[in-house]
Amino acid sequence: MTLQRRVQDVLDELVAKGAETGMQVAVHHQGHRVVDAVAGVADSRTGRPVTPETLFFSFSTAKGVAALIAHLLVRSGLVDYDTPVAEVWPEFGMHGKETATLRQVLTHTVGVPAMPGGLGPTDLADWPRVCAAIAGAEPRWRPGTRTGYHSFTFGFLVGEIARRVTGQPVRQLLQDWVAAPLGIVGELYFGVPPTELARLARLEDTEPHLAEPPGHDSILAPWERQPRASMGNSPDFLQADVPSVGTFTARGIATVYAAILDGRLLAADQMAELSTVAFEGIDQVFGNSARLGLGYPLGLVGAPADKAPTTFGWPGGGGSYAYANPATGTSFAVTKNRLTPDFGTAQRLSDVVTAEIGPPA
Repeated sequence: MTLQRRVQDVLDELVAKGAETGMQVAVHHQGHRVVDAVAGVADSRTGRPVTPETLFFSFSTAKGVAALIAHLLVRSGLVDYDTPVAEVWPEFGMHGKETATLRQVLTHTVGVPAMPGGLGPTDLADWPRVCAAIAGAEPRWRPGTRTGYHSFTFGFLVGEIARRVTGQPVRQLLQDWVAAPLGIVGELYFGVPPTELARLARLEDTEPHLAEPPGHDSILAPWERQPRASMGNSPDFLQADVPSVGTFTARGIATVYAAILDGRLLAADQMAELSTVAFEGIDQVFGNSARLGLGYPLGLVGAPADKAPTTFGWPGGGGSYAYANPATGTSFAVTKNRLTPDFGTAQRLSDVVTAEIGPPA
């Protein structure tokens, strides 16, 4: 049985038993797409089926693409990993953030994990306001000393650095530097054009919204911690340039990771920066042990740290996931519209792929 068939059987089973509503999986191996599978419906209200061209809003899985934009800035010679953020964004250099660098942005060690100034989801479309709030924020720790998941601030940090040195919004850089060269225009967005909204899958919540427990002292606001379908179904939010989250097809983002692996996008020395530990410590937001390359957590979600330790990628709230494994030359992506509280589906599908492709030679 081919890997395509094995993956398709799993997707069909998950949809048939009601564990998932609609899904896409794409896998590249050694320069070839070996899986492009879909199942279920994109919108359970209408029965519109999922196709390979269906777009899925996939929350933080898009951070992998935002990180790539930062690496492309370095490859272009516009900044260096150790360039202080304030060198290109002077307003950022206050309250002890003067020394913060792009390297620290990529390892989530800058110290501004939460959206400051009481800003909420409806404010994120106001790029100048958000960036001004982040620039004026006081860091929770001295930059570079601790790590903590920068849920929404990460994309604005990368995006404003990019805007300052190129004069272009990050959504445009994504199209010009990534989508167009890779032939995946229409499959990868920060900010969905209004003409493309009809292609999106409709997200579904699987459980009621859980309030923070009494006495819970969370760095992030609930909306930054817990993905909700209402956010990913809002036309206004979907059209906004919010580069910590994004919209794409599985084959689109799997193609991006494949192009990173084969050298089409980054130089060999940069590849090493993605797959080598740049910072290790306890995440100050969630309390878990974190191993980070430049821009990416290392290892497979839900797996021991010594399993595929050079794998880099990003999971997204609700269960989407995309990664690259340099050891096997494999890129993997799963998108889905039922928001689940864990990554069981992604882990199962990743295990199927790993079992078929096998360990590196």
